[in-house]
Amino acid sequence: MIRDTLSHYFEGVAYKRLSAVEASRSASNQHEFNGDKRLRELLGPDRQAFSARFVYVSDDDEDSLSAEGTLTWYDARERHPSRSEYRLYFPDNPPIAAAVEGDLLVIAKRPDDTILVVIAPARSTTENQVLWLFGVSDDPQSDLQLKDLSIDSTRLTAVRMLILEQVGIEVETTDDNFLDLLLDRFPDGFPGTREFSVFARGTIPGASRELNPDAVLLAWWEREEVLFKTLERHLLEQRIRRGFDGDVDGFIAFSMSIHQTRRSRAGRALENHVEQILVDHEIRYARGSVTENGARPDFLFPGTVEYRNPGYPAERLTMLGVKSTCKDRWRQVLAESVRIEEKHLFTLEPGISVAQTNEMQANRLRLVLPEALHVTYKPEQRQWLVSLANFIALVRDRQH
Repeated sequence: MIRDTLSHYFEGVAYKRLSAVEASRSASNQHEFNGDKRLRELLGPDRQAFSARFVYVSDDDEDSLSAEGTLTWYDARERHPSRSEYRLYFPDNPPIAAAVEGDLLVIAKRPDDTILVVIAPARSTTENQVLWLFGVSDDPQSDLQLKDLSIDSTRLTAVRMLILEQVGIEVETTDDNFLDLLLDRFPDGFPGTREFSVFARGTIPGASRELNPDAVLLAWWEREEVLFKTLERHLLEQRIRRGFDGDVDGFIAFSMSIHQTRRSRAGRALENHVEQILVDHEIRYARGSVTENGARPDFLFPGTVEYRNPGYPAERLTMLGVKSTCKDRWRQVLAESVRIEEKHLFTLEPGISVAQTNEMQANRLRLVLPEALHVTYKPEQRQWLVSLANFIALVRDRQH
């Protein structure tokens, strides 16, 4: 079942920048977030203990942390006849310990009365993405702000769902309306990534070169995500029903294979759809050609022969790396084609920080993103971004 609006997952969020008292153990040992009337609107007027998940999301996946715990909401002056002083008590845990003054704090209340606490480093890519996920456009300040999400109809695109998964929310993206079709086409389980991508595109009739390539690619990508999750869930349910008969190693190997399949498939699927866009627009290219030192750029324009010909003008060569998410991995693209000074990287990563894009520019790497994601970047970044349609026009101009 697809639950594709924020209101399915959250009733509301409160957000602010952490103060020194809230973030620094050296400044205070009170282990509390300061509350006010806005947080009281979200959590209610009465003392209450909430089950909570704490998440610290870093631009470096290895530094991200999560922990389960409780939050206690109470009025520190509940016996006072006229004054209230609400606080939200939290226990020590690794995500809280990683926070520093100025970091983004999000307190999100879920429909089951649990709380998700998200902390993201100030001015980071993950901060931009969390704010975009919850539809926050203003720069958070030290005072708590509240946003009601109980009737929010913001559609959870596949990109937004990736961010939800990063903060530990299990996203329901299966659609059983496709299950019979999937099982009829693939009775033996998942096929190769190319075949599955072709199948996904075939379920969206009318997507062609006459339409905006940015919108077409996102539609293909989102459909493949739904189809993959639908078939994966069915196959997992079957495997779990058979059980593991106490085989711990077998269970661990099974779990790892699922994780590896998801990671490798995501990148390949995006490459497959980019390639079909290039075919539809009659762009000459080579996919996975070997360049210097065994490097393999995802796409080379106009092709391998031209790249290896020292007499072919370097200014007419183009390369494109493809990564569904890039984080720090964008640097891998820099060494993939020595002859080409300005590299291009296609990604679905929203809201990359200004510091990161400045570093990309300094290294002559330019981002290509679907046009719909440009709004997730700061105004000063957008003039540097390239849409997929504009990239196709650039390559076509160089080829002619």
